[in-house]
Amino acid sequence: MASTSDIRNGLCIKYNNDIYKIIEFLHVKPGKGPAFVRTKLKSLTTGKVLDNTFSAGHKIEDVRVETHKFQYLYPEGDLFHFMHAETYEQISLQRDILDAPDLLKEGEMVMVIINTETEAPLSVDMPASVVLEVTYAEPGVKGNTATNATKPAKVETGASVNVPLFINEGDKIKIDTATGSYVERVKE
Repeated sequence: MASTSDIRNGLCIKYNNDIYKIIEFLHVKPGKGPAFVRTKLKSLTTGKVLDNTFSAGHKIEDVRVETHKFQYLYPEGDLFHFMHAETYEQISLQRDILDAPDLLKEGEMVMVIINTETEAPLSVDMPASVVLEVTYAEPGVKGNTATNATKPAKVETGASVNVPLFINEGDKIKIDTATGSYVERVKE
C-alpha cells in the first residue's frame, strides 16, 4: 500500500478494479481545507484517460512492475511486435497500449512495463524524442515567415506533424513523443 505522498509520474496503481498509470499529478494545498492530489490516470487496459482527485493521506494500492528494454520490430494490423533486448524473446502488443504508435520506427528501443504478478505487459514507454525523416512536405512560400507559421508534413512512419515552413522533404526532424510536436531540425 502506498499513500498520496508516493504519487509520481509513471506509478501504476489499482483503482476501480483496473490498473492505471499516473501520467500527470499536482499536489494542492489550499488556504482553507485539507490538501489533495489532482491526478490524470491512464487505464492500461482500455487506454482511456480520466481525471481523479485523491485527498491527502489517502491509501492507494500500487502495482509491482518491472521495466525491460525491448526493440520494436514491425507492425501487423493492430499488433506491434517487440523483441526483448537480452533474451531475444518476442511479444506482441495491441496498438492502444502504446502512447505514440505513429512515431514508432522499426528498430527503435523502448521500455516495456510488465506486471510482476501476472507477467502481462502493461504499457510501453517511448523515448522522450525520436528523429524521423520527412517524406512529404509542401514547399514553403517565400515571404510567409512573418509569424510562426507551420505546415503539415508526413514523416517516414506515416505520422503527420506540423513543422515550420523551412522544413523540406528529406530533412530529419526531432519530434517530442509526449505531445507529437516538432522540436528541431537535425543536421547530420
